[in-house]
Amino acid sequence: MGLTTRPEVFIHDSYDTSMKRVAYLVVVLSLILSAASSAHARNIKLILPIAAAMEAANVQDRPSGLVKFFFGTQTTPKIAANLGSYVATPRTAAMAKSDEKACTDALLWTLSALEKRAQQVGANAVINIVSYYKKVEMESPSQFECHVGNVIVTVVLKGDLVKLADE
Repeated sequence: MGLTTRPEVFIHDSYDTSMKRVAYLVVVLSLILSAASSAHARNIKLILPIAAAMEAANVQDRPSGLVKFFFGTQTTPKIAANLGSYVATPRTAAMAKSDEKACTDALLWTLSALEKRAQQVGANAVINIVSYYKKVEMESPSQFECHVGNVIVTVVLKGDLVKLADE
C-alpha cells in the first residue's frame, strides 16, 4: 500500500507545482500586457514656447547654430535657392523627466535633425517650420507642439530647406 500512496502524492504535488507555475505565468503576462497598454494610453499634447526651449541649459543635443531657423510666417532674408522640404521625426525618452523638460529635449533634438539634413543638401536655413504631428500642421512663430507618452516624447517638425542669399 505504501507504494501506491507515494506515487499519488508525488503526482498530486507535481500537479500543484504545475498549476502554481501556470498561475504565476498568467499574473506576469497580465502585468506585462497592462503595462504595455498603459504605455500607449498616455498621449498628452503640450503647446510650449520655442524661445524658452532654445534658451534651456543642460541639453546635450542642440543645434550648432550653423543653420538658421524661421518658424511659421517669420520674415526671412532673401532666398537664393529652395532645396526642398523635410520632415524631422526623431523621438526621445520621456522617463525621469518632467513633461516640459522632455519636450524641450525633443524640440532641440528635432531641430538638430533639421539642421543636419539642411547641411547635407547645402542649405543654410530652414524656413516655414511648422509642427507636423500626425501630418496636421500647427503654424506658430513662437510655439511648438509636443506629445508626451509614458515612454516616448514626440516633436515632429516640417520645414523648407533653403540657401539664403548673401547680403
